Amino acid sequence: MKGLLAVLGGVVLAALAACSPLKVVDRLTPTDSYRLTAGVAYGNDPRQQLDIYQPLKPLPDHPVVVFFYGGTWNSGSRQQYRFVGEALASRGILAVVADYRLYPQVRYPDFLKDNASALAWTYRHIEPYGGNLKRLFVMGHSSGAYNAAMMALDPRWLATEGLTPAILHGWIGLAGPYDFLPIENPEAKPVFFSPHEPPDSQPINHLSAGAPPALLIAANSDSLVNPTRNTRHLALRLRELGVPVQDFYYDRINHVTLVGSLAKPLRWMAPVLPDIVGFVSQP
Repeated sequence: MKGLLAVLGGVVLAALAACSPLKVVDRLTPTDSYRLTAGVAYGNDPRQQLDIYQPLKPLPDHPVVVFFYGGTWNSGSRQQYRFVGEALASRGILAVVADYRLYPQVRYPDFLKDNASALAWTYRHIEPYGGNLKRLFVMGHSSGAYNAAMMALDPRWLATEGLTPAILHGWIGLAGPYDFLPIENPEAKPVFFSPHEPPDSQPINHLSAGAPPALLIAANSDSLVNPTRNTRHLALRLRELGVPVQDFYYDRINHVTLVGSLAKPLRWMAPVLPDIVGFVSQP
């Protein structure tokens, strides 16, 4: 069976290499494992919308995960990440996949204000969908993991919504950049006003003993976001402060396939989905 999965996975990976990876993953994502409420506005801008993926199992008080996608803060859309919503909903987790304004429409820190607004909307409105506010998490991949980290670690952003990071039961970072000055990625430079990047833009500079528990996952072969400087170093610093942290590093995935492994055809690549389910299921 494992051999068959590997062969099927190889076919999928070949398809990903031949055309748009997200389109291929979307076509292979089941549609019968969740109930979708799409295009819910949390603000007035067209980019300020979110999709809600409700689990079909009639279980009360589902954990809630708000997901922010990556794309160097200049690309991406919530519709491209249906596979993330499906993966979580198929495991009994209520998933919220949110859009937010991107460069060049906005720069740092305005997209973080959108993230805070999406998280605040979820906190205030998700209970009728079956969500459990006592088990609210924020998660992101790549630049989206940066956004999630800032929601959890820097209280300024939720304060704009009259809230604090204490509303979070935890946060999840997938291949996130948490300490990246000076900026080397040319696409990220204008987002953070390079070469005049504000030091307060870095999650590593906002750590405290009261931070929510963290699950941090990275690929050892990540060539875009250094896993040692970012994930491993952040985990170490949080532990020094007494913050509960789980961190995992995998060899068979890279920066992109880390989040791709949440898609049903690619889950054999790494246990990222079980890691997430285990984390959000803890008391």
